[in-house]
Order: sequence, then C-alpha cells, then structure tokens
Amino acid sequence: MNKYLRQLFTAVVALFVILGLSSTIIMAVRANALNNDPRNARSLYHQLGAYRGAILASDGTVMAKSEPVNDAFKYLRTYSNGPLYAPVTGFFSINQTADRGLEASRSMLLNGEADSLIWQRAKAMLTGTTNQGASIETSIDPKLQQVAYDQLGTRDGAAVAIEVNTGRILAMVSTPSYDPNKLATHDTKAASQAYNELSAGQNSPLINRATSQLYPPGSTFKTIVASAALETGDYQTDTKIPAGASYTLPGTTTQLPNDEAQADGVNGQISLQEAVAWSSNTAFAQLGVKLGASKVSDMATKLGFGSTITIDGTESTGTPMTATASAFPSDPTDDKLALASIGQGDTTATPLQMAMVAQAIANNGKLMQPTLVDRVRAADLTVLSQTKPQTMANAFSKDSADKLTTMMESVVSEANPQLAIDGIKVAAKTGTAQIGIDNSAIDGWVIGFAPADDPQIAVAVLVHNTDVYGSLAAGPIMRAMMQEALQQ
Repeated sequence: MNKYLRQLFTAVVALFVILGLSSTIIMAVRANALNNDPRNARSLYHQLGAYRGAILASDGTVMAKSEPVNDAFKYLRTYSNGPLYAPVTGFFSINQTADRGLEASRSMLLNGEADSLIWQRAKAMLTGTTNQGASIETSIDPKLQQVAYDQLGTRDGAAVAIEVNTGRILAMVSTPSYDPNKLATHDTKAASQAYNELSAGQNSPLINRATSQLYPPGSTFKTIVASAALETGDYQTDTKIPAGASYTLPGTTTQLPNDEAQADGVNGQISLQEAVAWSSNTAFAQLGVKLGASKVSDMATKLGFGSTITIDGTESTGTPMTATASAFPSDPTDDKLALASIGQGDTTATPLQMAMVAQAIANNGKLMQPTLVDRVRAADLTVLSQTKPQTMANAFSKDSADKLTTMMESVVSEANPQLAIDGIKVAAKTGTAQIGIDNSAIDGWVIGFAPADDPQIAVAVLVHNTDVYGSLAAGPIMRAMMQEALQQ
C-alpha cells in the first residue's frame, strides 16, 4: 500500500510541477506574445478599454490621445493632424497590432502596463479610479514639421531635422503620408479596408521613408569620402587630386562624367574643396579608389552605416522604433568602389542616416544618438524618465570637421547660391542619384546645417523619383526648414 501511495504522491507532485512550469511559461515567457496575438479577444478589449496616454510635441501640441466613447471599447484613439505626425506616432488600431512609431515603441507606457507604472496601477485599484497610461513628450517641433510637410507636398520623399548638439529629432516627415484615424476607428470592417488599401504595394504610405527605406545617397556620400581622406592626414582643403572631364571605371570601358565643367578641374587636377563644391564625380571616384575600400568603409561605419539604429524604445516598453541599416559594399572591386564612393552602385542610405552625417560634421565629428522622446510622465505628472544626450561615436576629429564645414560652405557660396540665407552661413552638400531602368529617373538629395559658424540644426531631405538635380528638388526644402528653425 505504501508503494502505491508513494507512486500516487510522486504523480501528484509531477503534475503540480508541470502545472507550475506551464503557468510560468504562459504568464512570463509567452506573456507578451500572447498579449499581442490578434486572436486574443480579451487582450484586445483590455487594450482598447484602457485610457491610453497622450503623445505630445515639444510645445505641448497633442499629436495623439484617447477620447471616451460610448461603445464596448470605452476609448477611441484620435490623431490631430494625423498625416503630419504619422511617421512619429504610428497608429493604434482595433485589428492591427501597433508595429511602428511611438504607439509601438512606448506601448507599455501608453497603456499603463509598464513596470514603472506599478504604483499608479495599485493606486487606481485602491481608489477605484481608471488606470491611465503615461504621456510621451517628444522633441518634434510642430512648426518645423509643418514646413517640411508642406514643402514636400505630394512628392515621394522624406525630411529629417536634428538638433546638432543633442541628437534630438526636431522634424521627421515622410510623404505620401496617411491618416492614422482611419485605422483607429472601432468599425472593424472600415479599419481592415483602410489597412489593406494603405499597405498595398511597394510605395505604401505606411512606410516611413525617413527611417525604413534605402536610397542611393548620391553625392551627399562624398562628405564621408572627404572625411576619410582628411583623417589620413595626407589631404587638406587645398590638396590637388586627380579629376578630369571623364574617368574610366577600373577594369571596364564605362566612362564616368561630371555634370558641371567646373568639376573637371584644370589640367586633370582639382583641389579637394573645389571637388566638394562642384561635386566632382571623377575626383571622388578616383579618391575612393586611392583611399581603398577599407578606409571609406571604416568611416561610413563610424557614422552609422552597417547597423540598425534604434531611435526609441526598448523591449520592455514595446517594439523599439528603428532605422534600417544603411549600406556600403563589402570588399568591392575597384570599379564598384569608384561608384560607391560617389553614392551610387551598392551604396544605400536612409534620410535619417544622412541627417546624422550632417549632424556629426556640425558637431565637431561627434555623432549623437538620435532620439524622439524627451520625457515620459505618469498621469499625476511625475517624470518617469528623461532622455539625456548620448554620443554614438567620435567619427573624426574637430580639425577634419572644421575643414569639411569650410568645403560644405563653398557648396553654397560657389555652386548653389540659391541655398543661401541672408545673414546666416549655410553648409550643405547636394546629391543627384541616378535610379531606374537606364538611369531614367533621379533621387534628389541635400544635407546641411546652419549656422555654419554656430551649428544648431542639421537637415537631410530626399525627393524620390524626380527629374531635376538634388539642389533644385531638395535644396529649397532644406532652406525653408532652416529658416523656420532659426527664426524661432
């Protein structure tokens, strides 16, 4: 009898152990996955029935908030001027998991479920009041965001502005955009139809072109090659380098020309400064080959290429908001290195990445971590967290940064006077990347910062699939953004 009791006892203990393990797996290990499963109706009602915190611009403008409604879900997420802020906020939908923007990266804080809000939840439970999520205060400047959005208009493109010394993102615009309100509706059929329409095709407006789309950066990449050259100590702004009207790509019969006669130099030579000012393809293709892939690639890596960049959030706050890794080719042949060195071929970048390049040059070679959130407040206005500036890398020396600034000022003063702003020194680099079948279209770029002698704002603008040079397509947008930012 004792034998059977022992076996029964062992079986009961084993069942309790299995029950404990399965409960632990469900409640801890798989908790987030189960909560985010769209088939989980209880989770859906729980999330939509919670008072989700607001998302605010830097001046307190409400970008997203929860409004009480008379239905089973209790609260409706609403977005003021939705298309303007969509790349920042993302969306919160009845039938689509928040997977982008701050709605995703700060989801646990917004819905009040983050560990840091445990006392807020306990207080709500004890007092019988509604548990409220935290509010997210961003670095977005509404006026600057509006200028960038209006300037891009109906064109396919993106614009990013960064505060030079801190890395705070002041504007992040992607066009065409979308209205998150159409996805936030409690009409499930309408929400599904809106999502299907918005997500269809490669040109979906749901794609944040500033962070999630890669483009050949064209001649804006020449700033990276120039910084690699300066860091060797063998080059100065007045150093003469090979140029010419045309350059035969190594090992091929393909001719690489310049767009401007001034970019050819004199007797096959041009100074490094003039090569930047007039965007000499022949000079920078040869310079890239002379430096070698390793030096150019190392500099690109220091400036953020090759790595996914986290803009906001952690796994504990939701789904982190990231930027797709920009790319420079690995071990290219010399002909491909020549093209990569002028931002063509296999070199690709996001607009955010190129804004970071401009920010680093403006900040004495110091690359700052880009951020979107300034602080998080609980419902009682207690500050739960406050973002502090962080250095990602010391990409190059102050001396190199100063020389790059001088060269980028000449881009405006010599080659593109239409980008000048009265009373303010502007440093810039334009880019015109050939795309499409037979290079039939253009990605127009510009990066820059101002004031060049006391940098406050760094900007990158991309206009995709245009038919004019970057200086004409993207240049005026950058200029308007700088004017708005510096007049405040």
